[in-house]
Amino acid sequence: MKVFNFESVPLEDAGAGTAGVKIRWVIDAKTGAPNFAMRIFDFEPGGHTPKHTPAWEHEVFVLQGSGTAHTPEGDRPINTGDAVFVPGGEVHQFRNTSGGLLRIMCLIPMEKPEDTQVC
Repeated sequence: MKVFNFESVPLEDAGAGTAGVKIRWVIDAKTGAPNFAMRIFDFEPGGHTPKHTPAWEHEVFVLQGSGTAHTPEGDRPINTGDAVFVPGGEVHQFRNTSGGLLRIMCLIPMEKPEDTQVC
């Protein structure tokens, strides 16, 4: 078992297609997790991930702030305490529409090597 503060994990650029977004790979293969990755994303005001459609599901929890989650039905507001389930194969995007920090936790399976930076 490992217990540590997520802020001890360095922030990295969240990758291609993002703007104003940083990522922390809190739990992943480097931590000894063979099945899932836990990532924390920090969005500056106006920051966003790209619209993308990975084959695997995402489980997202809004830790702080507010923004929107783009869905096939349009944009939905998200706020602190909200949970978001993104089925595999569904186009999605997260965007900070507030004047403060938007922080989300996103869980994905580890067996998906392509497009794993963005949420």
